[in-house]
Amino acid sequence: MPNAAEPPVVLASASPRRRELLARAGVRFEVMPSSVEERPLAGETPRALALRLAREKALDVARRFPASPRRLVLGADTIVVLEDSALGKPADGEEAVKMLRRLAGRTHRVLTAVAVVETDRLEPRSVCVESTVVMRPAAEAELRAYVATGEPLDKAGAYAAQGEGRRFVERIDGSETNVIGLPIEETLALLRAKSPGAAVARPRETLR
Repeated sequence: MPNAAEPPVVLASASPRRRELLARAGVRFEVMPSSVEERPLAGETPRALALRLAREKALDVARRFPASPRRLVLGADTIVVLEDSALGKPADGEEAVKMLRRLAGRTHRVLTAVAVVETDRLEPRSVCVESTVVMRPAAEAELRAYVATGEPLDKAGAYAAQGEGRRFVERIDGSETNVIGLPIEETLALLRAKSPGAAVARPRETLR
């Protein structure tokens, strides 16, 4: 378990998937969602967008704390990329169907950027992890039935690899936890680098 003498990590995200992954890895944490708007800048690449948003989210929450006692704040951002198009969260069911229609039968990339900030320094340390996802072809009726479950509406790319959306996934190349929303091995490495000694335990189980 993490060192009980240190304050828990602050997760700057309301994502239940990220909470579950951190809990399974044995990380003590509390949740304080960021208020950063997830909007791309003109000409910004998907990788640059994910990294910028992860850093901004972590800094947004870190600035709410005093410098002492030092806290570690964790921010993350996940983007689904089809060819050169970044797919965020769908605005409604129809947009979710359109996203899934584009993804069906094709291969896309999932980028998750993770940033860790110390409240006493406010200097983000970050990493961006990429996985490749192969989706099988799917009929319109099947896509609409899935969207009707409500699961895709708060997911980048309009599907959940750890939920009902898994039935559309033929193969994941790379980190599966990255596709879920938090590349756990890289995240733990960042947290250990910011808290040398024993702030974060080694994962108790394989999460891939």
